[in-house]
Amino acid sequence: MEEIPINDAVPGKRQAGLRVKLALLGLLILSLLIPGCKKSDRLYIYNWTYYTPDSVIEKFEEEYNVTVIYDEFASNEDMYAKLKAGGSGYDIVFPSADYVSIMIRQNMLEKIDKSKIPNLKNIDPAVLGQADYDPNMEFSVPYYFGAAGIIVNTAKVPVFEKSWSIFAREDLRDRMTMLDDMREVMGDALVYLGYSVNTSNPSQIAEARNLINHSWKPNLVKFDAESFGKGYANGDFWVVQGYPEVVFEEIADNRRLMSETVFFIPKEGGPAYIDSMCILKGSKNKELAHKFIDYIHRPEIYAEFADAFGFPATANIPARQHKTGDSWYSAEDLANVELKKDIGAVLDLYNDAWFNTIRIGAQ
Repeated sequence: MEEIPINDAVPGKRQAGLRVKLALLGLLILSLLIPGCKKSDRLYIYNWTYYTPDSVIEKFEEEYNVTVIYDEFASNEDMYAKLKAGGSGYDIVFPSADYVSIMIRQNMLEKIDKSKIPNLKNIDPAVLGQADYDPNMEFSVPYYFGAAGIIVNTAKVPVFEKSWSIFAREDLRDRMTMLDDMREVMGDALVYLGYSVNTSNPSQIAEARNLINHSWKPNLVKFDAESFGKGYANGDFWVVQGYPEVVFEEIADNRRLMSETVFFIPKEGGPAYIDSMCILKGSKNKELAHKFIDYIHRPEIYAEFADAFGFPATANIPARQHKTGDSWYSAEDLANVELKKDIGAVLDLYNDAWFNTIRIGAQ
Protein backbone atom coordinates (compact mmCIF):
# COMPACT_ATOMS: atom_id res chain seq x y z
CA MET A 1 0.00 0.00 0.00
CA GLU A 2 1.39 3.39 -0.99
CA GLU A 3 2.31 5.65 1.95
CA ILE A 4 0.45 8.92 1.99
CA PRO A 5 2.61 11.96 2.79
CA ILE A 6 1.50 13.61 6.06
CA ASN A 7 1.03 17.02 4.43
CA ASP A 8 -1.34 15.53 1.87
CA ALA A 9 -3.30 13.25 4.19
CA VAL A 10 -7.05 13.80 4.34
CA PRO A 11 -7.06 17.46 3.26
CA GLY A 12 -10.54 18.14 4.66
CA LYS A 13 -9.58 17.07 8.17
CA ARG A 14 -6.29 18.98 8.00
CA GLN A 15 -8.07 22.18 7.02
CA ALA A 16 -10.72 21.66 9.71
CA GLY A 17 -7.98 21.25 12.29
CA LEU A 18 -6.35 24.45 11.09
CA ARG A 19 -9.65 26.28 11.46
CA VAL A 20 -10.00 24.99 15.05
CA LYS A 21 -6.49 26.17 15.89
CA LEU A 22 -7.16 29.60 14.42
CA ALA A 23 -10.43 29.84 16.32
CA LEU A 24 -8.72 28.97 19.59
CA LEU A 25 -6.01 31.52 18.89
CA GLY A 26 -8.69 34.11 18.23
CA LEU A 27 -10.40 33.35 21.54
CA LEU A 28 -7.11 33.66 23.37
CA ILE A 29 -6.42 37.06 21.81
CA LEU A 30 -9.98 38.17 22.58
CA SER A 31 -9.66 37.12 26.23
CA LEU A 32 -6.55 39.28 26.52
CA LEU A 33 -8.23 42.30 24.98
CA ILE A 34 -11.60 42.29 26.76
CA PRO A 35 -11.53 43.54 30.38
CA GLY A 36 -12.90 41.06 32.91
CA CYS A 37 -12.13 38.01 30.79
CA LYS A 38 -8.68 37.34 32.20
CA LYS A 39 -8.52 34.61 34.81
CA SER A 40 -5.51 36.49 36.16
CA ASP A 41 -7.90 39.05 37.73
CA ARG A 42 -7.83 38.49 41.47
CA LEU A 43 -9.88 39.64 44.42
CA TYR A 44 -8.17 39.59 47.81
CA ILE A 45 -10.54 39.03 50.74
CA TYR A 46 -9.71 39.18 54.45
CA ASN A 47 -12.56 37.63 56.42
CA TRP A 48 -13.46 35.79 59.60
CA THR A 49 -12.83 32.04 59.86
CA TYR A 50 -15.83 29.96 58.68
CA TYR A 51 -17.73 32.91 57.28
CA THR A 52 -18.24 32.58 53.52
CA PRO A 53 -19.17 29.20 52.00
CA ASP A 54 -16.78 27.75 49.42
CA SER A 55 -19.74 27.27 47.08
CA VAL A 56 -20.45 31.01 47.10
CA ILE A 57 -16.83 31.87 46.37
CA GLU A 58 -16.64 29.29 43.58
CA LYS A 59 -19.80 30.59 41.89
CA PHE A 60 -18.46 34.14 41.99
CA GLU A 61 -15.15 33.01 40.49
CA GLU A 62 -16.93 31.15 37.70
CA GLU A 63 -19.38 33.95 36.88
CA TYR A 64 -16.73 36.67 36.74
CA ASN A 65 -13.86 34.46 35.56
CA VAL A 66 -11.62 35.56 38.42
CA THR A 67 -9.65 34.06 41.29
CA VAL A 68 -10.50 34.88 44.89
CA ILE A 69 -7.63 34.86 47.38
CA TYR A 70 -9.24 34.31 50.79
CA ASP A 71 -7.38 34.90 54.07
CA GLU A 72 -8.91 34.52 57.54
CA PHE A 73 -8.68 36.18 60.96
CA ALA A 74 -10.01 35.08 64.36
CA SER A 75 -10.75 38.46 65.97
CA ASN A 76 -11.15 42.13 65.13
CA GLU A 77 -8.04 42.87 67.13
CA ASP A 78 -5.98 40.43 65.02
CA MET A 79 -7.35 41.86 61.78
CA TYR A 80 -6.76 45.46 62.81
CA ALA A 81 -3.26 44.81 64.11
CA LYS A 82 -2.24 43.08 60.88
CA LEU A 83 -3.56 45.90 58.70
CA LYS A 84 -1.94 48.59 60.86
CA ALA A 85 1.36 46.70 60.75
CA GLY A 86 1.36 46.91 56.97
CA GLY A 87 -0.57 43.81 56.01
CA SER A 88 -1.88 45.47 52.89
CA GLY A 89 -2.91 44.05 49.54
CA TYR A 90 -6.46 43.10 50.51
CA ASP A 91 -9.46 44.49 48.67
CA ILE A 92 -12.35 43.60 50.99
CA VAL A 93 -12.29 43.23 54.76
CA PHE A 94 -15.12 42.22 57.14
CA PRO A 95 -14.79 44.21 60.42
CA SER A 96 -17.44 44.40 63.12
CA ALA A 97 -19.30 47.64 63.82
CA ASP A 98 -16.92 49.06 66.42
CA TYR A 99 -13.93 48.49 64.15
CA VAL A 100 -15.74 49.88 61.10
CA SER A 101 -16.09 53.08 63.09
CA ILE A 102 -12.41 53.07 64.06
CA MET A 103 -11.28 52.36 60.48
CA ILE A 104 -13.49 55.11 59.07
CA ARG A 105 -12.02 57.58 61.55
CA GLN A 106 -8.48 56.51 60.65
CA ASN A 107 -9.10 56.82 56.89
CA MET A 108 -8.49 53.12 56.25
CA LEU A 109 -11.52 52.56 54.00
CA GLU A 110 -12.56 53.56 50.49
CA LYS A 111 -15.95 55.17 49.90
CA ILE A 112 -18.62 52.82 48.58
CA ASP A 113 -20.08 53.65 45.15
CA LYS A 114 -23.68 52.67 45.85
CA SER A 115 -24.62 53.02 42.17
CA LYS A 116 -22.59 49.85 41.57
CA ILE A 117 -24.45 47.84 44.21
CA PRO A 118 -28.15 47.69 43.20
CA ASN A 119 -28.79 44.89 45.69
CA LEU A 120 -28.44 47.32 48.58
CA LYS A 121 -32.21 47.55 48.30
CA ASN A 122 -32.42 44.08 49.87
CA ILE A 123 -30.81 45.08 53.19
CA ASP A 124 -33.13 45.10 56.20
CA PRO A 125 -33.70 48.72 57.33
CA ALA A 126 -33.90 47.49 60.94
CA VAL A 127 -30.33 46.21 60.72
CA LEU A 128 -29.14 49.30 58.91
CA GLY A 129 -30.88 51.41 61.55
CA GLN A 130 -28.49 50.04 64.17
CA ALA A 131 -25.47 51.00 62.08
CA ASP A 132 -25.38 54.56 63.38
CA TYR A 133 -21.61 54.59 62.81
CA ASP A 134 -22.27 54.56 59.04
CA PRO A 135 -26.04 54.96 58.50
CA ASN A 136 -25.79 55.80 54.79
CA MET A 137 -23.39 52.98 53.92
CA GLU A 138 -20.71 55.38 52.77
CA PHE A 139 -17.92 53.04 53.82
CA SER A 140 -19.55 49.75 54.79
CA VAL A 141 -22.30 47.36 53.73
CA PRO A 142 -23.84 45.06 56.38
CA TYR A 143 -22.94 41.42 55.88
CA TYR A 144 -24.49 39.80 58.92
CA PHE A 145 -26.17 40.77 62.19
CA GLY A 146 -25.79 38.19 64.92
CA ALA A 147 -24.34 37.29 68.29
CA ALA A 148 -22.04 34.76 69.86
CA GLY A 149 -23.47 32.51 72.54
CA ILE A 150 -22.80 29.29 74.40
CA ILE A 151 -22.55 25.76 73.00
CA VAL A 152 -23.15 22.89 75.44
CA ASN A 153 -22.64 19.12 75.18
CA THR A 154 -25.84 17.97 76.90
CA ALA A 155 -24.57 14.40 77.30
CA LYS A 156 -21.79 15.71 79.53
CA VAL A 157 -23.74 18.63 81.01
CA PRO A 158 -27.40 17.53 81.20
CA VAL A 159 -28.49 20.26 83.63
CA PHE A 160 -27.59 23.91 83.10
CA GLU A 161 -29.02 27.39 83.22
CA LYS A 162 -29.07 29.42 80.03
CA SER A 163 -26.93 32.11 81.58
CA TRP A 164 -23.37 33.44 81.49
CA SER A 165 -23.16 32.13 85.05
CA ILE A 166 -22.38 28.69 83.61
CA PHE A 167 -18.72 29.77 83.48
CA ALA A 168 -18.72 30.09 87.28
CA ARG A 169 -19.46 26.37 87.69
CA GLU A 170 -16.49 24.75 89.39
CA ASP A 171 -17.78 21.26 88.52
CA LEU A 172 -17.03 22.09 84.87
CA ARG A 173 -13.51 23.35 85.55
CA ASP A 174 -11.03 22.53 82.74
CA ARG A 175 -13.88 21.63 80.37
CA MET A 176 -14.82 25.15 79.25
CA THR A 177 -13.44 27.90 77.02
CA MET A 178 -14.36 31.49 76.27
CA LEU A 179 -13.41 33.52 73.23
CA ASP A 180 -10.04 35.22 73.09
CA ASP A 181 -11.90 38.43 72.26
CA MET A 182 -11.82 41.38 74.65
CA ARG A 183 -15.10 43.07 73.73
CA GLU A 184 -16.98 39.77 73.66
CA VAL A 185 -15.84 38.45 77.05
CA MET A 186 -15.91 41.84 78.76
CA GLY A 187 -19.33 42.43 77.21
CA ASP A 188 -20.60 39.09 78.56
CA ALA A 189 -19.54 40.05 82.08
CA LEU A 190 -21.01 43.53 81.78
CA VAL A 191 -24.47 42.36 80.67
CA TYR A 192 -24.45 39.65 83.34
CA LEU A 193 -23.89 42.41 85.91
CA GLY A 194 -26.70 44.46 84.37
CA TYR A 195 -24.54 47.00 82.54
CA SER A 196 -24.18 48.08 78.92
CA VAL A 197 -21.59 46.33 76.74
CA ASN A 198 -20.50 49.86 75.77
CA THR A 199 -20.24 51.33 79.27
CA SER A 200 -17.71 54.06 79.91
CA ASN A 201 -18.03 53.80 83.68
CA PRO A 202 -14.63 52.81 85.15
CA SER A 203 -16.14 51.11 88.21
CA GLN A 204 -18.42 48.95 86.05
CA ILE A 205 -15.49 47.95 83.83
CA ALA A 206 -13.48 47.07 86.96
CA GLU A 207 -16.39 45.01 88.31
CA ALA A 208 -16.59 43.05 85.05
CA ARG A 209 -12.82 42.50 85.12
CA ASN A 210 -13.02 41.11 88.66
CA LEU A 211 -15.92 38.80 87.79
CA ILE A 212 -13.96 37.31 84.89
CA ASN A 213 -10.72 37.02 86.85
CA HIS A 214 -12.10 35.57 90.07
CA SER A 215 -15.23 33.66 89.00
CA TRP A 216 -14.94 32.62 85.36
CA LYS A 217 -11.28 32.43 84.40
CA PRO A 218 -10.28 29.83 87.05
CA ASN A 219 -12.69 27.34 85.45
CA LEU A 220 -11.52 27.83 81.86
CA VAL A 221 -9.03 25.74 79.93
CA LYS A 222 -8.16 28.87 77.97
CA PHE A 223 -9.40 31.86 76.03
CA ASP A 224 -9.71 30.57 72.48
CA ALA A 225 -11.03 32.16 69.30
CA GLU A 226 -9.46 29.71 66.84
CA SER A 227 -9.62 26.06 67.92
CA PHE A 228 -12.62 25.89 70.27
CA GLY A 229 -14.67 24.15 67.55
CA LYS A 230 -12.11 21.38 67.12
CA GLY A 231 -11.67 21.07 70.89
CA TYR A 232 -15.42 20.70 71.33
CA ALA A 233 -15.62 18.17 68.49
CA ASN A 234 -12.95 15.89 69.97
CA GLY A 235 -14.47 16.02 73.46
CA ASP A 236 -11.85 18.15 75.21
CA PHE A 237 -14.38 20.91 75.89
CA TRP A 238 -17.99 20.49 77.02
CA VAL A 239 -19.01 24.15 77.18
CA VAL A 240 -17.65 26.82 74.84
CA GLN A 241 -18.49 30.42 74.24
CA GLY A 242 -18.42 31.10 70.52
CA TYR A 243 -20.16 31.16 67.20
CA PRO A 244 -22.43 28.19 66.44
CA GLU A 245 -21.31 27.90 62.82
CA VAL A 246 -17.76 27.12 63.95
CA VAL A 247 -18.80 24.24 66.20
CA PHE A 248 -21.49 22.77 63.97
CA GLU A 249 -19.11 22.81 61.01
CA GLU A 250 -16.66 20.70 63.05
CA ILE A 251 -19.26 18.16 64.23
CA ALA A 252 -21.34 17.94 61.06
CA ASP A 253 -20.32 14.31 60.44
CA ASN A 254 -20.92 13.20 64.03
CA ARG A 255 -24.65 12.52 64.25
CA ARG A 256 -24.60 11.59 67.91
CA LEU A 257 -22.75 14.74 68.96
CA MET A 258 -24.97 16.86 66.72
CA SER A 259 -28.03 15.53 68.53
CA GLU A 260 -26.42 16.18 71.94
CA THR A 261 -25.34 19.77 71.19
CA VAL A 262 -27.33 22.91 71.92
CA PHE A 263 -26.58 26.56 71.25
CA PHE A 264 -28.20 29.43 73.13
CA ILE A 265 -27.86 33.14 73.63
CA PRO A 266 -27.97 33.65 77.42
CA LYS A 267 -31.07 35.13 79.02
CA GLU A 268 -29.10 38.24 80.07
CA GLY A 269 -28.39 39.02 76.42
CA GLY A 270 -24.88 39.80 75.28
CA PRO A 271 -22.79 41.67 72.77
CA ALA A 272 -24.17 41.69 69.23
CA TYR A 273 -22.27 42.39 66.06
CA ILE A 274 -22.86 43.74 62.60
CA ASP A 275 -20.05 42.49 60.42
CA SER A 276 -19.72 44.56 57.28
CA MET A 277 -18.05 44.38 53.90
CA CYS A 278 -15.61 47.26 53.45
CA ILE A 279 -13.20 48.15 50.65
CA LEU A 280 -9.75 48.92 52.00
CA LYS A 281 -8.03 52.15 51.11
CA GLY A 282 -5.67 51.52 48.20
CA SER A 283 -7.54 48.50 46.86
CA LYS A 284 -6.31 47.64 43.38
CA ASN A 285 -9.54 45.85 42.47
CA LYS A 286 -12.29 48.26 43.48
CA GLU A 287 -14.58 47.40 40.55
CA LEU A 288 -14.42 43.72 41.36
CA ALA A 289 -14.89 44.47 45.06
CA HIS A 290 -18.14 46.29 44.32
CA LYS A 291 -19.28 43.33 42.21
CA PHE A 292 -18.60 40.93 45.09
CA ILE A 293 -20.55 43.03 47.59
CA ASP A 294 -23.49 43.24 45.20
CA TYR A 295 -23.24 39.50 44.51
CA ILE A 296 -23.44 38.63 48.22
CA HIS A 297 -26.72 40.49 48.55
CA ARG A 298 -28.46 38.65 45.74
CA PRO A 299 -31.32 36.97 47.64
CA GLU A 300 -30.48 33.44 46.47
CA ILE A 301 -26.78 33.87 47.25
CA TYR A 302 -27.42 35.39 50.67
CA ALA A 303 -29.80 32.52 51.44
CA GLU A 304 -27.09 30.04 50.43
CA PHE A 305 -24.68 31.78 52.80
CA ALA A 306 -27.22 31.73 55.64
CA ASP A 307 -28.17 28.09 55.08
CA ALA A 308 -24.53 26.99 54.96
CA PHE A 309 -23.98 28.22 58.52
CA GLY A 310 -27.42 27.74 60.04
CA PHE A 311 -28.04 31.49 60.22
CA PRO A 312 -31.31 33.37 60.03
CA ALA A 313 -31.13 35.77 57.07
CA THR A 314 -30.91 38.79 59.33
CA ALA A 315 -29.47 41.38 56.96
CA ASN A 316 -31.29 40.56 53.71
CA ILE A 317 -35.10 40.55 53.64
CA PRO A 318 -35.88 38.77 50.32
CA ALA A 319 -33.29 36.08 51.11
CA ARG A 320 -35.65 34.80 53.82
CA GLN A 321 -37.95 33.46 51.12
CA HIS A 322 -35.06 31.55 49.53
CA LYS A 323 -33.80 29.81 52.67
CA THR A 324 -34.29 26.05 52.72
CA GLY A 325 -32.43 25.04 55.87
CA ASP A 326 -32.95 25.42 59.60
CA SER A 327 -31.18 28.03 61.73
CA TRP A 328 -29.33 27.48 65.00
CA TYR A 329 -31.17 30.46 66.45
CA SER A 330 -33.89 32.85 65.37
CA ALA A 331 -34.03 36.59 64.82
CA GLU A 332 -36.21 36.72 67.95
CA ASP A 333 -33.30 35.32 70.00
CA LEU A 334 -31.43 38.52 69.18
CA ALA A 335 -34.06 40.75 70.79
CA ASN A 336 -32.09 41.18 74.03
CA VAL A 337 -28.58 41.69 72.62
CA GLU A 338 -26.71 44.98 72.33
CA LEU A 339 -24.51 46.08 69.46
CA LYS A 340 -20.83 46.63 70.28
CA LYS A 341 -19.90 50.17 69.34
CA ASP A 342 -16.76 52.25 69.07
CA ILE A 343 -16.16 53.53 72.60
CA GLY A 344 -13.35 55.91 71.71
CA ALA A 345 -10.76 56.69 74.37
CA VAL A 346 -12.60 54.51 76.90
CA LEU A 347 -11.18 51.55 74.99
CA ASP A 348 -7.98 52.12 76.97
CA LEU A 349 -9.82 51.04 80.15
CA TYR A 350 -10.93 47.81 78.45
CA ASN A 351 -7.43 47.20 77.09
CA ASP A 352 -5.95 47.67 80.55
CA ALA A 353 -8.43 45.26 82.14
CA TRP A 354 -8.00 42.67 79.41
CA PHE A 355 -4.30 42.70 78.61
CA ASN A 356 -2.85 43.71 81.97
CA THR A 357 -4.94 41.48 84.25
CA ILE A 358 -7.34 39.02 82.58
CA ARG A 359 -4.93 37.75 79.93
CA ILE A 360 -1.93 37.67 82.29
CA GLY A 361 -1.08 34.02 82.90
CA ALA A 362 -3.92 32.78 80.67
CA GLN A 363 -3.37 30.35 77.81
